Amino acid sequence: MTENPDLHAFSEPRLIMEQGAAARLAAIAEPVLKGLGFRLVRVRISGLSGCTIQIMAERADGTMTIDDCEAISRALSPVLDVADPVAEAYRLEISSPGIDRPLVRASDFERFAGHQIKVEMAIAIDGRRRLRGTLLGAQGDAAQIRRDDAVAGEAAEVLLPIAEMAEARLVLSDALIAESLRRGKAAARRPGEARLQQPEAEAQLQQEPLQQEPLQQDMRQGTRKNIRQNKGRRDTAQVSRRSLDFQPAPAQRPRVAQHEGE
Repeated sequence: MTENPDLHAFSEPRLIMEQGAAARLAAIAEPVLKGLGFRLVRVRISGLSGCTIQIMAERADGTMTIDDCEAISRALSPVLDVADPVAEAYRLEISSPGIDRPLVRASDFERFAGHQIKVEMAIAIDGRRRLRGTLLGAQGDAAQIRRDDAVAGEAAEVLLPIAEMAEARLVLSDALIAESLRRGKAAARRPGEARLQQPEAEAQLQQEPLQQEPLQQDMRQGTRKNIRQNKGRRDTAQVSRRSLDFQPAPAQRPRVAQHEGE
């Protein structure tokens, strides 16, 4: 019997995990996401502009739409209200991993072989914690990288244990954008699929007039935010261009849309 690839995708564990409060949030969010047909990619807590909880997720095929973000937000928000994992008011941000995405599973390192990657190790390798180079693939639970930052006397190709990485992320490049576009078009051709990849959504936004209804316009970008005050207070949905996984040019100013009464 042939193994269902979706079942394998959902059973594959993340090897790069969060610590502390983010790990507790991941333990709450992951079963909810799995029940909806999504995989958790990463949880991050930021306190730069108030407290923001960012949850990255994707389907087994790597796609994600704003409707998916909306569904996750509606299912996860009441669970977080009950669990009450953060004492202060916070924003809940649901998003796709984006193009220059974090890699967290062994299959991620296999899938994106040939692309540039930067790695920060939790445990130093030969005295180095940060490495950069071309991802050659995965061997078991280790990633093989051809370094472009190696100095004389250092090996050009290294095998790094994925579980000992603090973070691994793709480096944005023309080749990576082109591959993302190809994957998005292939997904759109599948029966019942209507998923926009991030660069296609960005191009579509640039072609549309700014006078269009702002919530619908910005929510095509694949990110949803909920401002969660504490229990019993009003919730407000907020969508911001600042949270795009595909970053706009520096000259562009973020547009913020708010929708009340959800």
